[in-house]
Amino acid sequence: MLRLYPKTVSLKDWTKVTLWPMTHHDEERLHEFFCRIQEEDRKLLKEDVANRAVIANWCRRIDYNRVLPILAEAHGKIVGDATLHRRQSGWLQHMGEIRVVVDPEYRRKGVGSLLIEDLMLLAMDAKLERLFVELIANEIAAVKAFERVGFERVAHLPGFARDRSNMQQDLLVLSADISTANRPETYFFSF
Repeated sequence: MLRLYPKTVSLKDWTKVTLWPMTHHDEERLHEFFCRIQEEDRKLLKEDVANRAVIANWCRRIDYNRVLPILAEAHGKIVGDATLHRRQSGWLQHMGEIRVVVDPEYRRKGVGSLLIEDLMLLAMDAKLERLFVELIANEIAAVKAFERVGFERVAHLPGFARDRSNMQQDLLVLSADISTANRPETYFFSF
């Protein structure tokens, strides 16, 4: 499936977006992308993406079999980062975890949905059976984006997570069964 990249698609407002798997050459631009994410949003992410060393580690230790990162670019800048996390063995090897972050200027334009659908296609090609995402409950737009493409809430864990400010947050787990899914003829976006 990676041979299909880079690929360019149009958003709902006809903005052209190019998708590609992250490489070590993307380190500087990826760090710039995460610096544009508001602190309020960054504190809800699982890793300290404002820390340049975190981004450097991601870009220098790429293993597409473990974590498959897909980047989205519009107008010369990275506007989205999505990752498909997989385990090569063990009792969760049939599952994949999805994480998605979108530039504030490109939210509600379809970038998140585009990235989610793209990762779902990659997961199907990798013969995964189920996908899941963990979200802070007040990330309403993100929850809706996942639900629109077939994810369902499977757990609501009150006070289960702590953000970077050490504040308790409710954690939602959403999941989608892709084991019997057929590759649709059309998607929200045409590739």
